[in-house]
Amino acid sequence: MVPRIVRVAAPAALLLAAVLACLVALAVGGAADPQRLSDPGPVVRYGLPFAKLVVNIGAAGAIGALVLAAFAFTSGTRAYTLALDVAAGASAVWAVASGATGFFSFLAAYQQPITFDDAFGRVIGDYLTTIAIGQAWLATTLAAAVLTILAFAVRNQSIVFALAIGAIIALIPMALQGHSGDESSHDAAISAIYIHIVAAAVWLGGLLTIAIVSRVIDTDRLTAIVSRYSSLALAAFVAVVISGYVSAEVRVGTLENLLTPYGLLVLAKIGALGALGLFGIGYRRFIIDRLSNDGGRRRWFWSLVVAEMVFIGIASGVAAALARTATPIRTEITDAPTTAAEILTQGTPLPPPVTFERLLTTWSPDMLWIVACLFGAFLYLAGVWRLHRRGDRWPIHRTVLWLVGLAVLLYITNGGVNVYQKFLFSQHMLGHMVLGMMVPVLLAPAAPITLALRAIRKRDDGSMGGREWLLKIVHSRYFAVLANPIVASVIFVGSLWVFYYTPVFRWATTDHVGHEWMVIHFLAAGYLFVSSLIGVDPAPYRAPYPIRLIVLLATMAFHAFFGLALVEGSGLLLADWYGAMGWGTSALEDQRVGGGIAWSIGEIPTVTLAIIVAIMWSRSDDRESKRADRKADRDGDAELNAYNAMLEQRAKAKAASGPADRE
Repeated sequence: MVPRIVRVAAPAALLLAAVLACLVALAVGGAADPQRLSDPGPVVRYGLPFAKLVVNIGAAGAIGALVLAAFAFTSGTRAYTLALDVAAGASAVWAVASGATGFFSFLAAYQQPITFDDAFGRVIGDYLTTIAIGQAWLATTLAAAVLTILAFAVRNQSIVFALAIGAIIALIPMALQGHSGDESSHDAAISAIYIHIVAAAVWLGGLLTIAIVSRVIDTDRLTAIVSRYSSLALAAFVAVVISGYVSAEVRVGTLENLLTPYGLLVLAKIGALGALGLFGIGYRRFIIDRLSNDGGRRRWFWSLVVAEMVFIGIASGVAAALARTATPIRTEITDAPTTAAEILTQGTPLPPPVTFERLLTTWSPDMLWIVACLFGAFLYLAGVWRLHRRGDRWPIHRTVLWLVGLAVLLYITNGGVNVYQKFLFSQHMLGHMVLGMMVPVLLAPAAPITLALRAIRKRDDGSMGGREWLLKIVHSRYFAVLANPIVASVIFVGSLWVFYYTPVFRWATTDHVGHEWMVIHFLAAGYLFVSSLIGVDPAPYRAPYPIRLIVLLATMAFHAFFGLALVEGSGLLLADWYGAMGWGTSALEDQRVGGGIAWSIGEIPTVTLAIIVAIMWSRSDDRESKRADRKADRDGDAELNAYNAMLEQRAKAKAASGPADRE
């Protein structure tokens, strides 16, 4: 059992270090200094960053507790119940602090005297419902409040898993309004800061939850839980480092700017994160495995937990102050957007005309997909290596297909196509076709689920690890419906029409969150469709090959019709966007080129699928014939002899009844 003083000291060390670090960072960066033109007052100047600090800690506590409840604790145990109570309490703190942050941000922007009349209520109501930053904090407050209620009421582990995902999604409004710096880097900054706060929340919240819940866990059980948390913390540390570098690059710009107050605070945060990495390496390599049989190491471990809380508090306090500190790169922005493209895209200039060389050499990094592809490659190769170490074989072509598929996905989401898709419909359609058709054709035959089920160790304590969650999802009724090729094809083809002929297309084109949703949706829809046809991963239902081929041919027809509708159409989709970029060429002609891409290039993977399905069908028939031949050799063709005997008996019976029938 953990000493009582540690359970108190760990959260106290976190809060104290965070508050002191925030005060020092505010003084260094000048974020709380009186403003020359219009000062909201010291209460607002200090209240806003400290409220944001509490928001970060509350969100981290909620997300970390939910993630550990879903992946580390056994449902129904005292530790599991207490973890959900921690999540509920942290969500309540998150909700209250978000409301306070929204209120302070209103006072900082409007500097409206606080009164209790209808006029003040109308002004703050307009701010929360019509202004972007007000809407963001209102949405965050409501999401945290709902999460508080559900965390108190729910104990089912599947729902807890969904709550963890929902809590992570609830961080999106905070990421959207947390960017400051060059507007041309707006999208890159949003992705980077979102990954940063999610990873930091899992890291901080998980450790805080362990410190609080450990009083009801025996030492042997605690060793397993800490080991599982350590794996999550390692992944979170890598994500924090990568996203933190990108965020610093966007906001600091040059090495000289590191000597500015903002740059010094960035260096301080880097130092705190580096110390945290060393702490993680220390107790992961030298302490965790010996917790159960070495009291001295247990004391060392809890001392490291308290020390780690201190450095997490320092990083959190500095981060809260950085959010209010002016970035040095802001001073380099001198010209307001003047072209239509810059105005529409929030400062991104119109790129030079498209050439094959520029498509290959121009890059627009999207941190979300860089991290996703890197982790996807690492985890797959780690699974293959684990199989190899225990003597199991894994087909090399599956590994090659997976890595090539991730490489194509990385290029489409970060390369030249991603640069030009904002400005040209044809490039947008090229990216869409590759995401929805080419990438899934590469990824699905790589059998990632099969690899995971073979490589991930089975849990024997009733908790749900990665293997257990995969099995639960694969064997669920919902997945059985989605895995049906007819349903998958309806989702795949129907998404085209719903996406391009509804306001969803505008949202995905003009809003970064919409763009990320588009990538996720079409990648998932394409993967689901391809897996239902040629997938080798376990599935609750596999349609017969004739049905698969018929569904594929029907899908090809609907897909071709969609492309022809764009080629022959006379109306321009998003005319006030693609038609106003100022290319000097016909946007309608470019749209028709996009339709041609959907019709021609988009059909190449579909034809490939048809060939693969036909080959699989033929091989299936060959295997069935060989199986029947082997069975006949074993039993002397007993089944055929029995069938012939039955026919002979029927013929004799019919011959015997013949004369009687004639009489």
